[in-house]
Amino acid sequence: MNVTQLAAVDTARAARMLSEVREATLSGQRGPLAPRPVIEDSWGRMLRSGVDPDHDFRSGLLSPEEVRRRREESPLRHVLPVLREGLLSVADTARHIMVVADADGRVLWREGSTSVLRKADGLGFELGADWREDVVGTNGVGTPAVVRRPVQVFASEHFVRSHASWTCAGAPITDPRDGRLIGVVDVSGPLETMHPATLAWVDSVAKLAEARLREAHLTSLERLRAVAAPVLARIGGRALVMDRDGWTAAVTGMPYTSRTALPKTLSAGQRWLPGLGLCSLEPLAGGWLVRAAADRPQPRTQTRIVLDVTQPRRWTVTVSAGAGEWCRELSPRHAELLYLLARRPAGRSAAGLAEDLFGDAGRTVTVRAEMSRVRRYLEGFLEHRPYRFCDEVDVRVLLPDDPSDLLPHSSAPAIRQARHKAVS
Repeated sequence: MNVTQLAAVDTARAARMLSEVREATLSGQRGPLAPRPVIEDSWGRMLRSGVDPDHDFRSGLLSPEEVRRRREESPLRHVLPVLREGLLSVADTARHIMVVADADGRVLWREGSTSVLRKADGLGFELGADWREDVVGTNGVGTPAVVRRPVQVFASEHFVRSHASWTCAGAPITDPRDGRLIGVVDVSGPLETMHPATLAWVDSVAKLAEARLREAHLTSLERLRAVAAPVLARIGGRALVMDRDGWTAAVTGMPYTSRTALPKTLSAGQRWLPGLGLCSLEPLAGGWLVRAAADRPQPRTQTRIVLDVTQPRRWTVTVSAGAGEWCRELSPRHAELLYLLARRPAGRSAAGLAEDLFGDAGRTVTVRAEMSRVRRYLEGFLEHRPYRFCDEVDVRVLLPDDPSDLLPHSSAPAIRQARHKAVS
């Protein structure tokens, strides 16, 4: 029986065991059992970043005005009804609170059991508080934001000792338009409220919130499509209408592509866009009218691809192709795939990438699906059979100063091996 299962039947015993594991691990000794990999990795990041396990550090709270401003600008405001309906219905009975934080780890909403809210105040788990992992240690808000997957943190799995009476389960929420992290939803409470099923519950509600955001995006594309239809009907040649994030609403005279990678800033005029070449851009209500020019293909010798994985939570690929440059923020999985391919110029088969990512060479369907998505925006720069960057492309990888911070979200065997090899 693992600790999570034990906690469901004997919370106190599980908490004592985890306390022994934590003390042994932090002192460099071997405990009664090893911490879970996601917790062990987090503790390692805390030790390297200098978080003090014996002192509760709290950064300044945001002002009420700043909390209000962030709420108004956050896409999370659109899915609060979904989160409340899914998580608050049993909060008082189960002695839980729901916490919603933005991508910076700042607590923007906090609701639920009144008695538990008072306990949370004592931990500094307040509106406007900063709960990033590198500020307050391993926790159910900051750690899911780093690893980009749901995480339950129970008792002494919290890095800071004063949080050991607490249990929490958090799941990241990403923007379906670009995979960008927009926040974390967390259910927290006193130690005795822990249950193994809590994590799956929180994760399912987070996925439902993402589905609602996806529905809202599709609705906005439909509105833009209605605007685009009469405009494109009057245009000859190749043209398309896209929204502000590069998603295609309608096309004429050219194959349909679901999305075009756009630079961070975009203005009217002639611009070079990946997959389209030199284009003329005109603003349209809710998006852009893009007319493709009769451009000449750029020689591959002029192409440079820079994969930037220096930041702990934001990874980008920048393509410089002679006529222009564009940058795309990567999802966690695409950052992993491009890093692995950049480190293997000779290429990697689907089975090989499945082994690198999952430790299971049989998971080729998942790999092929993800690589198909990658090739949509790196079309012309990637080969397949095996997957690799084209010979004419100059590929560079920008790495974090500390090799241990390489793609900290990743549990892929090949990337964990790269971290440990660099440290040893």
